[in-house]
Amino acid sequence: MGLIAELGDGPVAIDTALFIYFIEEHPVYLPLVESLFVEVTEGRLAAVTSAITLLEVLVVPYRAGDADLARRYEALLTRSRGLTIVELTRDQLRAAAQLRGARPQMRTPDALQLAAALSARCTALVTNDRRMSLLPGLRILQLGDHASRATGG
Repeated sequence: MGLIAELGDGPVAIDTALFIYFIEEHPVYLPLVESLFVEVTEGRLAAVTSAITLLEVLVVPYRAGDADLARRYEALLTRSRGLTIVELTRDQLRAAAQLRGARPQMRTPDALQLAAALSARCTALVTNDRRMSLLPGLRILQLGDHASRATGG
């Protein structure tokens, strides 16, 4: 089953790496993320990401002094049709803390992404982070699994 078919109904959460693969045109992952973003921009799929994504994608462009790349990331995240940035509220911070409390190995950015996905009632989260923990009611779809299927690997 392909990535888009596996998403099912309901909004989907998109992890930070997918935005990086899209903007920087990753040779392995671009076809998959491009098809995902087409579904979103054409209104067939609702997508969300946490505000933490904006922070994460801007670090490298700012470190490199690449204002153009930073602007491209910000435009993708803030002006894309069908994509909502879930702002971090006190409730989401508490939910992320509860996730980390229950799963000590979980990193703070992952807990924030998961809390945002749950607060937006997402049914799936697409990531390439093997450390992302499973949660009841939220399917974690690994982009790498779909890339290897697409290339026969």
